[in-house]
Amino acid sequence: MTRSLVWVKPAGAELAEVALGAGRLDATGTAVGGDPLPYRLEYELTTGDRYVTARLLVQAHGEDAETGPWQRRLELLNRPEGEWTVNARAEGHVALRPPGGDATALAGALDCDLGLSPLTNSMPVLRSGLLEGGGPLEHLMAWVSVPDLAVLPSRQVYEFLRRDGDRSVVRYRSERFSEEIVFGADGLVLDYPSIGRRV
Repeated sequence: MTRSLVWVKPAGAELAEVALGAGRLDATGTAVGGDPLPYRLEYELTTGDRYVTARLLVQAHGEDAETGPWQRRLELLNRPEGEWTVNARAEGHVALRPPGGDATALAGALDCDLGLSPLTNSMPVLRSGLLEGGGPLEHLMAWVSVPDLAVLPSRQVYEFLRRDGDRSVVRYRSERFSEEIVFGADGLVLDYPSIGRRV
């Protein structure tokens, strides 16, 4: 099944082409945002079996009024044995932290989590069967901050709350944040109130 999805965000929008089925998810997407500065972002995501991240490629770019154009590129690779590789580069001068991060800190993570994107919340929910019930379940994620593309380990908890027709509500919690996320029957996010709503 391949779907074209659009999420409207508080300060931007995201368009994704998502292929979903047989325990795998592949997607390409484009997002625009304005915080902490205007940017455009493109990504490619590939998972292996059980929706485990295999590769995430992200590119972000924009133009600073004072220092001119800038761009960032990040590639995350997760080998089947669980070893992550982080490749990053930056061009131009802009007041953002450097892209990339420590790959060893991601040991044990199965998923990436692209900041401000509702898409990557689907992988742990689908793999764990949380559309039907269960949890709380804790996951270590390779969280990618946007638009700087820094990578940090993030412990996140997902817990099924209730069914509402063909929709499932799952509570997401991280160290300083909690939200009730609404998923469709396909396992893709319909409404992540602080991040984006599918239209």
